[in-house]
Amino acid sequence: MKPSTLSPMTNHLIDSLPHQDRVSFLADCEAVDLVFGEVLAEPGGRISHVYFPLNSFISLIANLSDGDRLEVAMVGSEGMFGMPLILGIEESPWHALVQGAGPALRIPAAVFGRHLEQSPALQALLKRYLYVLMHQLSRVAACTHFHQLEARLARWLLMTQDRAHSDQLHLTHEFLAMMLGVRRAGITLAAMALQTRRLIRYHRGDITVLDRAGLIEASCGCYASDRRIYRQVIIEGEVP
Repeated sequence: MKPSTLSPMTNHLIDSLPHQDRVSFLADCEAVDLVFGEVLAEPGGRISHVYFPLNSFISLIANLSDGDRLEVAMVGSEGMFGMPLILGIEESPWHALVQGAGPALRIPAAVFGRHLEQSPALQALLKRYLYVLMHQLSRVAACTHFHQLEARLARWLLMTQDRAHSDQLHLTHEFLAMMLGVRRAGITLAAMALQTRRLIRYHRGDITVLDRAGLIEASCGCYASDRRIYRQVIIEGEVP
């Protein structure tokens, strides 16, 4: 990780704060460049910093005792990493892995805690974001059990595209298999099916989204549900 030299972008949570709260919070943030494959936290490890991705994104991965791994959430410019601190817990339940390199803002956990105590607006916003994350986690559990792999892959590609802000994605079959908790052969068949429908183009780990509308139609309803909850709770500020 290194200080960011890229053009400043935005994080929707920080942008949603009232002006004075936002100015005060940003004064204690540091701009950094997240590096692909960088580990920001391990399960049971202490959370030293809170991260607000700008044009980068982080996978939150559950590790099982037998070595299996499954991505349970993804954080980009719509969110943050460090949610347990909102509950007063300093340990991470997840393996936090940088999946999309790029700029982010970070703030030391202790300083973040002081802002949380002093800003009712920050508390209210992050409590709503925590609800959104809980919704995403529950959807992943149900989606993994009930929905077909092709639809789950379409959903995951859309989520990645949203956070990468690009139609061009670099994702190997091995990585996709780990993220979705399936065998590599299953990913191969699902990717081939989406490519046959001309929704994506896949070659040697490079994926191009050709038809986003078609990919949304091919995905399960979980993708639309995630976006609806985020819009309702974070953007419109309503509680379901």
